[in-house]
Amino acid sequence: MEGKIALGIPKGSLEKSTLELFAKAGWRINVSSRNYFPDIDDPEITCSLAKAKEMAHYVANGTLDVGLTGKDWCVEYQSRVVVVDDLLYSKASSRPARWVLAVAGDSPYKRPEDLAGKKIATELVEVTRRWFADRNVDVEVEFSWGATEAKVVSGLADAIVEVTETGSTIRAHGLKIISEVMQTNTQLIANPRAWEDTFKRRKIQQLALLLKGALKADGLVGLKLNVRERDADAVIELLPSLNAPTIAHLYKTDWLSVEVMVADSLLRELIPRLMERGAEGIIEYPLNKVI
Repeated sequence: MEGKIALGIPKGSLEKSTLELFAKAGWRINVSSRNYFPDIDDPEITCSLAKAKEMAHYVANGTLDVGLTGKDWCVEYQSRVVVVDDLLYSKASSRPARWVLAVAGDSPYKRPEDLAGKKIATELVEVTRRWFADRNVDVEVEFSWGATEAKVVSGLADAIVEVTETGSTIRAHGLKIISEVMQTNTQLIANPRAWEDTFKRRKIQQLALLLKGALKADGLVGLKLNVRERDADAVIELLPSLNAPTIAHLYKTDWLSVEVMVADSLLRELIPRLMERGAEGIIEYPLNKVI
């Protein structure tokens, strides 16, 4: 579409975190339960909802110009897309998720090679087939329509390949992980033809820049405080910052205004220590983006 880019928003587990991320980056997206075409407050973008596992297909064939999906699904379908940025976020944390090979907790299988001739259940069929083939292990890989962890327990498979962040769900089903198949994370991907279009490329790069800035700001807050010049060194040595704190003199006084970005998790210990060293007027404020 001339003068617009078609953006794919992942429907499902990544949907809520994606909408929150776009809001921090500066775009408001309103999703209606009645259709798959959310409203966005940018006249240069149209939105569509799509399952993460289908996103790479729609971007590759040009239905969408750009979208967010997992690296795993790009690899699964070997889609011809441009990876604009590894955004490294998920529904729960910023660490990449893992696809792992798991068997019953009391299983004699300890290595992938022990599963020769056995049945593996997974949604990530092609990646799993290639992974075992690379190790010269002949297995039967069967597509799982869901509840994959239960396949081993119910005797429908000898092992599974499933995605996890902490492994807690796999352990809760009485399974044990015996190998890692691949790591995955959320990627911003673009259609190759859209990437060659001057207008669309500029808009996609704008998305990438501001989304990355919003992610970088996650867990950080801004901190401002006042301190007398004589106490400044003692206060500043406590302050972490990306480069160095911003410092300005207060008008016609011997006081300084100091401003930094700090990890939110440090503040409960840091603020009392700053006050002990003479800091006053401490203000904490949220950050949307760090560019």
